Amino acid sequence: MRGHDAAHISGQVAWDLDRNIIGIGDIGRQVEKSLENLSAALISVGATLDDVGSLRLYIRQSHIHQGDAITRALKAAFGDNPPCATWIGVASLAKDEFLVEVEPSVVFLPRTA
Repeated sequence: MRGHDAAHISGQVAWDLDRNIIGIGDIGRQVEKSLENLSAALISVGATLDDVGSLRLYIRQSHIHQGDAITRALKAAFGDNPPCATWIGVASLAKDEFLVEVEPSVVFLPRTA
């Protein structure tokens, strides 16, 4: 998407390059790893987490009550000014071990000369 003003990035989950799930049972760790994966995807199009306007977090209903852990992970990635986020409780995700999927809204890319 280089050369465009915006990028659409798919939702990110907590797995590593070998598709091993990270943080099984730990929503905070899964949010952290999902955001790490989002950051890597953003870098591939010349953007950073600072370019994210808003997020949608698809959270397993069984863990949606763990807001403190989720908020800590968001603040660790974005500092004291994270983007607005919509938290959506879902019955399940692509794999049973996933507790969260983090999806950015459209990402506005820095303009290049």
